Amino acid sequence: MLAAQQSDPFALLGPHAYPEGVVIRAFVPHAQSLSAELYNGALVTLTQRDKAGFFEGLVPNAALPLGYVLHASNEAGDWSLQDPYRLPPVLGGVDDYLLGEGTHQALYRRLGAHMITHDGLDGVHFAVWAPNASRVSVVGGFNGWDGRVHPMRKRLGSGMWEIFLPGLSAGVVYKYELRDAAGHLLPLKADPLGRAAELRPSTASVVASDAPFAWGDDAHLAHRASIDQRRAPMTIYEVHLGSWQRHEDGSFLSYDEIAERLIPYALWMGFTHLQFMPITEHPLDASWGYQPIGLFAPTARFGTPEQFAELINRAHQAGLGVFLDWVPAHFPVDAHGLAHFDGSALYEHADPRKGFHPDWNTAIYNFGRHEVANTLFASALYWLDAFHIDGLRADAVASMLYLDYSRKDGEWVPNEFGGNHNLEAVAFLQQANALAYGLHPGITMVAEESTAWPGVTAPTDAGGLGFGFKWNMGWMNDTLAYLSQDPVHRRWHHDKITFSLLYSFSENFILPISHDEVVHGKGSILNRVSGDDWQKFATLRAYYAFMWAHPGKKLLFMGQEFGQREEWNFDQSLSWIACEGALHSGLRECVRELNALYKMHPALHARDCEPEGFQWAVADDRDNSVVAWLRWGAEGDAPVLMISNFTPVPRFGYRLGLPMAGHWEEILNTDAPQFGGSGLGNLGRVTAAELPSHGFPASADLCLPPLATLYFRHQKP
Repeated sequence: MLAAQQSDPFALLGPHAYPEGVVIRAFVPHAQSLSAELYNGALVTLTQRDKAGFFEGLVPNAALPLGYVLHASNEAGDWSLQDPYRLPPVLGGVDDYLLGEGTHQALYRRLGAHMITHDGLDGVHFAVWAPNASRVSVVGGFNGWDGRVHPMRKRLGSGMWEIFLPGLSAGVVYKYELRDAAGHLLPLKADPLGRAAELRPSTASVVASDAPFAWGDDAHLAHRASIDQRRAPMTIYEVHLGSWQRHEDGSFLSYDEIAERLIPYALWMGFTHLQFMPITEHPLDASWGYQPIGLFAPTARFGTPEQFAELINRAHQAGLGVFLDWVPAHFPVDAHGLAHFDGSALYEHADPRKGFHPDWNTAIYNFGRHEVANTLFASALYWLDAFHIDGLRADAVASMLYLDYSRKDGEWVPNEFGGNHNLEAVAFLQQANALAYGLHPGITMVAEESTAWPGVTAPTDAGGLGFGFKWNMGWMNDTLAYLSQDPVHRRWHHDKITFSLLYSFSENFILPISHDEVVHGKGSILNRVSGDDWQKFATLRAYYAFMWAHPGKKLLFMGQEFGQREEWNFDQSLSWIACEGALHSGLRECVRELNALYKMHPALHARDCEPEGFQWAVADDRDNSVVAWLRWGAEGDAPVLMISNFTPVPRFGYRLGLPMAGHWEEILNTDAPQFGGSGLGNLGRVTAAELPSHGFPASADLCLPPLATLYFRHQKP
């Protein structure tokens, strides 16, 4: 016991029945004397068996259960304490069974640290899964970080360890001290299911409050559950909370300050959703959150879990949805994290060909192990349940699906059929999506998946992965490559802006211009566009309008709405001063207008995921670098025509076929003066005559401004 090697402390400490009565044993460091005050008022003196603080004493003729309080004293004074080793366990056989089966949907309510009332006492229950450890203790300032004081009870059926410590409350800092199977002491570990953590560089977990949060978003949740997200407008503003804005001294905004500034801005811009890059606790700012240690803890960089909940609450009350980046693909190997948690390859594969990621120097979860998969399921469900998150975007899904992802021959292990598909990861993703959608109707699960894996957004009962949407990485790569070409050369790359329409309805897509496109030397989106300054902004306005009319939901990373010139730097605020420039403010005004039109006209969003909602008008005019198509909504919705001219040459008298004669209102012109354009256009509308063209029964002559996109909406007679 004194060497902190006792694997079954409850067999030694606390009250134990003998023929002569009940023997009480306790380890209380620094105590020179110790007594037990029984609940009947009797006082029993315990004998000091070792000066380190080990005591025992007999209560004659007593029987179990026996209630008492310990009273200790030394030269500095007296104190009292409840003995955790006289209390029964909190976890039960159902917890053991469900964890072993991998189906414990409320795992985050059982493992980790929770404030509860147990056996009539208020305190904190600690529980952690570490089946191969020979001893686990919870340590913190409350016990002098001494692993001898509070060794935990092991549940042999599941490998979970637990202890209830009376008198502790929210805010207590703690870690777990473990010895491996051979008895070797391991580095102190943060709680894998801890719901709060210290601010880096400190790495301990913090007991979070279990007081219920006062949510006020019932209307939002009811609306969310009542709509089909595929047919609803969805324009997402992707945000890194640490660099969207900062204080003048460079320090972070708090969750409260973010709510005060970001929510009104996103509403003013007209976005429907915010998407936060990972806010799960992570030790390294430069990882942007994609190497998390705490899959259940909102980062302490910006405040408390309660303040994060209030940020979500206020967004919902304002009508904004909130998505989170979720990282189930890999985890960092920091000593206080999950790597070799109990001295064994517990959460990861032991074989580095399966358990180590060469790109990121991280460990890969063992998705085939029930308890590991259950922990990840619980993480997803926790954010959806405890924080009312509207959806999760799973990061790096491609790296999960392929055993040979980023590996050479000989560096990976085939599956049981000899292939390169990670069948365990496939089953994990299917079950995670089925659970999320089954328990939280109306939420949205999104995959960042960069390959042609079939059925990413197909239902799981049809063999798909079960996501609601997939990022269209091919569209993003092709179109950005097109914009980088000099306009005179774009005719030779025309397929870059038309190819995506060959597969746009094979999945439910989101079109992402994300943070990944403005880092690692790629430069900003603005500076990747060919041309002089005016041409860059004109092209970007035309491109965004092209994007907003393209089938698929929309995602824009912060700063791209006003054309930030610098590459994104996670360590500083966006260059908001740029918005004082006419071209920057004009671009932002254009994005505002696009968001408004996208929501206003069902033809632009209602059939984003259905081929019936799209019809080509001009696909092959590579000589003029012009594309045009029609977007259709439900029956009775007016169609919208989109036409883009990606050269700086205006096209006068451009004859275009249309499905109906009559007036077509020009509802958007990205060359309008208020956006920073030259003001060339069609004076608000064109009239189509019954002159067949381009396979349509009617046609009209259009003026196509330089580097511009136009929208026309048919006006009923």
